Amino acid sequence: MLIRRETPADAAAIHQVHAAAFADADRPDAVPAEAGLVDALRADDSWLPELSMVAEQDGKVVGHVVCTRGHVGDVPALALGPIGVLPDLQRGGVGAALMHAVLGAADALGEPVVVLLGHLDYYPKFGFEPAQERGITPQVPDWASHFQVRTLASYDPAIRGEFAYPKPFMEL
Repeated sequence: MLIRRETPADAAAIHQVHAAAFADADRPDAVPAEAGLVDALRADDSWLPELSMVAEQDGKVVGHVVCTRGHVGDVPALALGPIGVLPDLQRGGVGAALMHAVLGAADALGEPVVVLLGHLDYYPKFGFEPAQERGITPQVPDWASHFQVRTLASYDPAIRGEFAYPKPFMEL
């Protein structure tokens, strides 16, 4: 497996990865929000091409993760997600490889903190912790229980306040 930056030629495959990864068995014809979210983020000013990464296996895109520009108050921060892996490869290390790659890239770029809304049993494996412990709050109070942060090398404890997601997240 190869983890690399997304190229323009990957857009359709990335859409398909998220469509498959987040498919609803009860609504097989419905396009999952995550697939459309990636497309909307790519068209938004918050898009950071250096933090959109794919997992490629045998020349085929099998997973994708992206971080986009958000803010904690006036401080630039990152919103992680969505992350998706083709269903037949889930729980096989593809998602973990993508997480390590995007977090390493974000750290190398000097980003201070990564924020996500996600599963409490999965993301702590990658150093995520409840955001409230760092004084970072979600735009929607109901998200607080699953709202998490991962600090990076350039993190400053003075970074506190409400996290603002890129506009496409709020239009879901």
